[in-house]
Amino acid sequence: MAERIQKVLARAGYGSRRQLEVLIKEGKVTVNGDVAKLGDQAAVGDTIRLDGKPVSAKRLWQQPQQVILYNKPVGEVCTRKDPEGRRTIFQSLPSPEEGRWVSVGRLDINTSGLIILTTDGELANRLMHPSNEMDREYAVRVLGEVTPEIMQNLRDGVELEDGKAKFADIQAAGGEGANRWYHVVIQEGRNREVRRLWESQGVQVSRLMRVRYGPIIIPNQLKMGRWMMLQDDDLAALYEEVGLEAQQPVKTGRAQREKKLRPLKTTARKPRQKTTRDNVKGKRSPRIRGR
Repeated sequence: MAERIQKVLARAGYGSRRQLEVLIKEGKVTVNGDVAKLGDQAAVGDTIRLDGKPVSAKRLWQQPQQVILYNKPVGEVCTRKDPEGRRTIFQSLPSPEEGRWVSVGRLDINTSGLIILTTDGELANRLMHPSNEMDREYAVRVLGEVTPEIMQNLRDGVELEDGKAKFADIQAAGGEGANRWYHVVIQEGRNREVRRLWESQGVQVSRLMRVRYGPIIIPNQLKMGRWMMLQDDDLAALYEEVGLEAQQPVKTGRAQREKKLRPLKTTARKPRQKTTRDNVKGKRSPRIRGR
């Protein structure tokens, strides 16, 4: 079945649909030797070149649908290469079977918590697209008095430099003294939006962690700086959430499964070899909201 070229390339992880549409407009995509135009389609058997380089047919049409959950620590950036030499999240991740990891949204260097990455560009696009209004839930520790009026202002909306923004939900979550914890939900991914909303009310954010993205709640057993694959029913539930269908997973042997869940190596010291059970205690699945 033929599909639009940008959709095929996005699903294979070559970029977002918007990025690929720009490349098509610039004449950098060819199908069977002809320069592609917006609206053109491709099917199995077609030869596609991207910026002069051939695109793997296996990657385009037989790509495994891989999704990985990563608990990002403070100090890592979400770019593939950082000009300042800071550690990136991609240095902490395993290599995908095919394609490359596409990050579903970003977290700034001072924010920790859940990041979803996938080799399926179409899934990433659905999860990030504003029309789907996907919840992003954060646990935030603030320094300063938070009055009922401030909380209501943040629910009603505050005018920021890039437009009005608000919390879809805000709930007190305990704390002592001047430091208090709150759980807040936003439905868009503007730069530093959570911090800027609090700062607009004269309140300082001292710690910020993303604990949920859409239906995926960060698993308790997923420690900081570690990753785990989303599999089976959990993977199917995520695809269903955005109106897509997950392919049947390819069965793998024990060695391949353990490779997918191998603990990270660090530059500081060489860790002992661990089993899958060490990395994801008890092999428990991530929590899916509403399941």
